Amino acid sequence: MNNTFETQESFAQRLWFTANQNILSLVSLALFGLYILIGLTSPYWIPFDPLETNTSIALQGPNSQHWFGTDHLGRDVFSRVMIATRLDLGIAVSAVAISFIIGTALGSIAAYYGGWYERLIGRLADIVLAFPLFVLAMGIVAVLGNSLINVIYATAIINIPFYIRIARAEVSLQRDRQYVQAALLSGNSHLRTLFFHILPNCLPNLVVQISINMGWAILNAAGLSFIGLGVRPPAAEWGILVAEGADYIISGQWWLVLFPGFFLMLAVFTFNLVGDTLRDLVDPQKRK
Repeated sequence: MNNTFETQESFAQRLWFTANQNILSLVSLALFGLYILIGLTSPYWIPFDPLETNTSIALQGPNSQHWFGTDHLGRDVFSRVMIATRLDLGIAVSAVAISFIIGTALGSIAAYYGGWYERLIGRLADIVLAFPLFVLAMGIVAVLGNSLINVIYATAIINIPFYIRIARAEVSLQRDRQYVQAALLSGNSHLRTLFFHILPNCLPNLVVQISINMGWAILNAAGLSFIGLGVRPPAAEWGILVAEGADYIISGQWWLVLFPGFFLMLAVFTFNLVGDTLRDLVDPQKRK
């Protein structure tokens, strides 16, 4: 079992090597850290209350006081974009955590025990993936109701099949290895062997999928809010900000769409690049 976990030193060395081999990897890790920092600290340093209205300064362009300008109600766009980072990341993290836990558990048990249970889980995953995922999320939110928690549930449901498939494939490769037989002969139960011995060896590829799904989850949440099925105004969320600003593009208030749209695009781009970086990190051929 000496290959179950790798030392922190070797992981850090490979991470540094991977980042230095590709400038985009280094940039993505820096942007990832920046988004996390903004999400955690933005309530403490944004210059204005993101919900405070002041119609006397409505629709002002970017200036020294309001860096991203103001919206149609006089709210500071910079403050709203920054605080929206916290909400969007919170939605993405919650949804991906739910889908990861449920999907990994279902896929792992299905692959380990096989039989009718594996066929049933496989067919359920195929049924979900047969639908356009964003349309399916729209339907789920429409049925359950337009609320933040239902957006999280809908985003989680459409991502569960990805973890089922990866966990099934990885556990199928690991379950007949010698260390599994050794764990069982040592007195471990099947469930303990599965979750404490096999799954740790499957985590690298699952972590890559987590990063990629984070970008999808952010885009899905923003898309639902944009069409009126996600987070409700006056909450500050990237999809809402883009939707509110879209009405003013023709009249020349470009900043209302540009800044939240850019932060949304950059977030999705960042998480996808982080996924590519992690994929390079866990690729055995690139560890040499």
